[in-house]
Amino acid sequence: MPQSLAKLLVHLVYSTKHRERILRDDIREELHRYTAGILKKYESPAILINSAEDHVHMLFSQSRTHSLADLVEQVKKGTTKWLKTKGRAFAPFHWQNGYGAFSVSQSNVKKVTADIQNQKEHHKRQSFQDEFRAFLKRHEIEFEERYVWD
Repeated sequence: MPQSLAKLLVHLVYSTKHRERILRDDIREELHRYTAGILKKYESPAILINSAEDHVHMLFSQSRTHSLADLVEQVKKGTTKWLKTKGRAFAPFHWQNGYGAFSVSQSNVKKVTADIQNQKEHHKRQSFQDEFRAFLKRHEIEFEERYVWD
């Protein structure tokens, strides 16, 4: 086959450093748009981006020519620089070092987008840490608790 074709849907989740609750309602929409712009630049169009005060969820179609690690690095680096321009409250801002990336089948896109859209309601019942542990267990990713958080 002379043409390379791929559709890799990724649900990416990461938090602010030490889960600092700094992502205010008034900054989130703009953050989501800025993040989508970075994803687009790296040929990985966003399907949906949403966040809570201390973490971000995004569903996107990953480029077949950019690695996931490089893409996440560019998104985190770019959004950190951008956030630091949004006032003194963001001067010390950092994302956590790691991230969780989970494959999504086309047949599961509606459920994942609904879950991402409903972050505010969801986190009235479950903490980010409990949510993230559940993702790791559901996707059968072995982890050592002490290395997950920073």
